[in-house]
Order: sequence, then structure tokens, then C-alpha cells
Amino acid sequence: MDELTLDEAMEELVSAEDFLNYFGIEYDASVVQVNRLHILQRFHNYLGKTTLSEEESARRLVYTTLLTQAYQDFVKSDALTEKVFKVFHMHEPQVKFVPLSSITVTRKDAA
Repeated sequence: MDELTLDEAMEELVSAEDFLNYFGIEYDASVVQVNRLHILQRFHNYLGKTTLSEEESARRLVYTTLLTQAYQDFVKSDALTEKVFKVFHMHEPQVKFVPLSSITVTRKDAA
């Protein structure tokens, strides 16, 4: 993949291991095996918050930094704690506010 441009290479990468290997990031296979989708989603989320340069070498550095950060998030933590995917938020308690003025009491007259 060395002869490909960064954009071409990115299209060829399919797994977390592919990305980590391409960017030369050392990793523990057991961490990646359990968290591969979480790592890639976190990487995607980080990229979405970043303005990327047009210059390939600058983008490569940003990609390497953000992928390393995404991987390290799961070395230091776990999927349940990081809650990358929406499914982890579905069963959390929902906080609803009901103003006192909207509460009414209806009584039947005792005739």
C-alpha cells in the first residue's frame, strides 16, 4: 500500500488492525479483538470534530494521532464506560421535567 495515496489507502483499509498497521501504531491484539468496532467509531467521531488539511503529510499525522487516541481510550477503559454507540445510552434513566402548573386534580362531587 506504500505506492497508494493516503486517500486511496484509506479506501482499502477494512479492519481496525488494518488501520493500526497502516499508521504504524503498536497495539495489543486482545484489546483490539474486543473493541475493534468501538475503536473505529471513536476514530470516526474524532475525525468528525477535526478540520483536516489538504496536505497529505499533515492529514497522515492527524489520522495517526487520532487513531492512537481512539485505541488508547479502550486500553484505559472499556466499551461500557466509553459508550461510543447509541445502544449503550438507550436504557439510561430519562430525566423529564413536569412543571407544577401542569398538574391538575379532578374530584368528583359527593352529592
